[in-house]
Amino acid sequence: MNEVFINRIATATPQNEVHGAFRAFAAAQALGRDSRAFARMAERAAIRSRQSVLVPSAPEGSGTACGFYRQGGTFPTTRARMARWEAEAPALAEAALLKLGMEREGPGITHIIVATCTGFVAPGLDRQVIDRFALRRSVERTTVGFMGCQAAINALKLGWHILRSEPRARVLVLCLELCTLHLQDTTALDQLLCFLLFADGCAAALLSNEPVGLRMEGFASAVMPEAADQITWRIGDSGFDMTLSGMVPFTLAHALPGLAPAMLDGRPVAEVAHWAVHPGGRSILDAVAHGLELPAPALDHSRAVLAEHGNMSSATVLFVLARMLAEGRPGPGCALAFGPGLSAEAMRFRLG
Repeated sequence: MNEVFINRIATATPQNEVHGAFRAFAAAQALGRDSRAFARMAERAAIRSRQSVLVPSAPEGSGTACGFYRQGGTFPTTRARMARWEAEAPALAEAALLKLGMEREGPGITHIIVATCTGFVAPGLDRQVIDRFALRRSVERTTVGFMGCQAAINALKLGWHILRSEPRARVLVLCLELCTLHLQDTTALDQLLCFLLFADGCAAALLSNEPVGLRMEGFASAVMPEAADQITWRIGDSGFDMTLSGMVPFTLAHALPGLAPAMLDGRPVAEVAHWAVHPGGRSILDAVAHGLELPAPALDHSRAVLAEHGNMSSATVLFVLARMLAEGRPGPGCALAFGPGLSAEAMRFRLG
């Protein structure tokens, strides 16, 4: 059977730093005792910076956050948010693809897989990438939509299957999320958490049978039916509405020990050198570490990405894998991400 490799990963984020502006805006939204609870959550979030396509338009605490959201005013409609996504996404995708070397690689790409859950338009990013980087008109296109934070692993899995059946293929995976376009006008504490976590980012990966980079060894999926309502993602009149239950860390910590044998194809947890866990939040990473009994340094790369960029939905786990590729330390690894359902996606891999 053909071996499949992630040869390279490139990442890009917008230039606008918004963590302080969003944190101040959400703090002003919190009411009564919730304001004190929100302050505790903010201090424990373990995020230093986040980036957005939105430009901060006023000092922190002034009652606005990037002009797009205004306290006491009407938040943008879904139509307005999608128009902003259509306007902003191409430039961010281009930034990542230029770093990946797509001006050189473009004509050789046979398949393009785009993953996103924050913006939809047709013709979409796949068509724009074809035009910008001179991809062949016969390139095969797939969109992985609305699968949330785990979608990068679903996209990589599709690329893996393609290359196992078509050894000469060269697959481009592009994950682009503008999460900050979907913040909601709310005073609910669990919803205000979105103002503390989410950010914008893009990651692109080149997959082939060329034995360079990270070798993909297999995948596993799991659905936790008892927790189906703990992560939800629905289209509303004012953007996309997310439910992120505070029970998610508890559920993961208790479920992961039983899921680990299948995720790792029988390999003991202690033998896994690399853990590329999607940093959905500090409490998610703590739950994974607790549930799998991981040593403290195991999630260093995931925690670093969370601190520097926040949660960029599907793109985030590729940011973690990019750090591991750059480090180059050999050994087996597992990439792990979670999404609506509650569900988990895992990818086994090897470096070196």
